[in-house]
Amino acid sequence: MFRLFIALNLLFLNLFACDGGFDFCKLKVNDTNAIKNQQLQIPVEKNKLLIFSKKIPNAKIIKHDPFLSLYLIEDKNKFKYPFRINNNLTLGTAAVNRKMVTEGKILKHQIGLNSFATYSEPLSIPSILVNSCCTLEGLVTPDGIIEKEFIERFLKIKEVSYSDIGIRVHNVKKAVIVDSSNPFMKNNQFKKDDRILEFDGKNVIDSATLMRNILFSDIGSTHKLKIKRGKKILTVNVKSQKRYGGGYLSDTFLEFLGISFDKNLCTVKIEKKAQHYKLKIGDQLLQVNTTKIRNEQDILEIVANTQKSVKLLFQREEFQFFVTVN
Repeated sequence: MFRLFIALNLLFLNLFACDGGFDFCKLKVNDTNAIKNQQLQIPVEKNKLLIFSKKIPNAKIIKHDPFLSLYLIEDKNKFKYPFRINNNLTLGTAAVNRKMVTEGKILKHQIGLNSFATYSEPLSIPSILVNSCCTLEGLVTPDGIIEKEFIERFLKIKEVSYSDIGIRVHNVKKAVIVDSSNPFMKNNQFKKDDRILEFDGKNVIDSATLMRNILFSDIGSTHKLKIKRGKKILTVNVKSQKRYGGGYLSDTFLEFLGISFDKNLCTVKIEKKAQHYKLKIGDQLLQVNTTKIRNEQDILEIVANTQKSVKLLFQREEFQFFVTVN
């Protein structure tokens, strides 16, 4: 009888949620156990669960996005009416969890992997961002909202990867400005404070759209950008490469060389191409060139303004040593 009640509820939600409003979305969240033990585990199509977690789930993992801490696992309950991604015009959104509905709107869209979206109202974490038809608009995480475009791509692609052309950007009104440029990426022609005017023949007016176009492009694809540098208008041709950092992974440009860090700036991954630096897991980065560093952003700013090699000071147990990378 209880299973029949849930099935009828879900059928009703699937047919009439747009008329019923966000309270029906809260009912669907509860009926599907989309939030359990303060963790998002959302039923999606093809009998799968979409999970946001910083810990590896105890389940058969189909796919994992380490940049966004997303997992796709098998759904043993096989809910008949899973959550779908909204591909239509959104007339309103709300963040929904088991107890609350918070209506509002996206204030700032997600800029690639380094800046999640923000909302007009204080949000309870975790929550699911939906429209009035109970289709997904995003996931509310401790670091902000992961928007639907990134969720949809994660669900569709076979293997998780992102493209990179070696720049990080931000908005200044309707201008898109280069924050930093990867000095280790061969033939990288971008410089800090370049304004991006066009990407593949289309005007660039916001960082969120530009970064999606870059990240979602095929690795190895070529692109034509028009930029403004000072008073000059330049055309730059680039070939995208594999992205190594961002989101819940460190993003200092040193990842491009095969060196990744945790929040304490200790090495957590040393790829084969970085083994000649003789680093070990747990080595802590203290200084870049002549500057003491406190966080990833400090590293990124110094590295991005370096023309040739970078001198890194590490500590391993009781002794310190320098490593020069280029």
